[in-house]
Amino acid sequence: MIRLARIFFLALALVLVVAACGGEKDAGKEAAGELGADAAKICDGSPLSGATNLPASFPQPDGVTYVLSKKQGPTVVVDGTYAGGIDEGYDAYKSAVEGAGYNVLFDEKEEHDAEISYEGGGRSGQIALRDECGEGDKIIVHITNRPA
Repeated sequence: MIRLARIFFLALALVLVVAACGGEKDAGKEAAGELGADAAKICDGSPLSGATNLPASFPQPDGVTYVLSKKQGPTVVVDGTYAGGIDEGYDAYKSAVEGAGYNVLFDEKEEHDAEISYEGGGRSGQIALRDECGEGDKIIVHITNRPA
């Protein structure tokens, strides 16, 4: 009886380990360029026809196409794309933010994403860049802009 219980628990542990490895394999596929539904909506979306609701002085580098804009209370959330890679998008946005007189509170650039947190003009927020379009020459831009 004890032997049978041990075999059962070993088999159960093996099933859990195999299931966990399958999850990592699926996550790797998504990281390799298979678009999730949200990323596809942005990467393949049409340019925004209305206003972004960002302040008029908000920096917008060349090569940016805004696709979605929504208000969440006092916060404006805007999604779009940048025609270039992470390095180019990061450099363009950081330069534009500083050129518009905003203060960079925090910035970080990694291989597949980058963030720039800013404050200026009575507003604060973050510009997040993500390499999720599955193309080397287009990245996602996600902006949050709220009262400071």
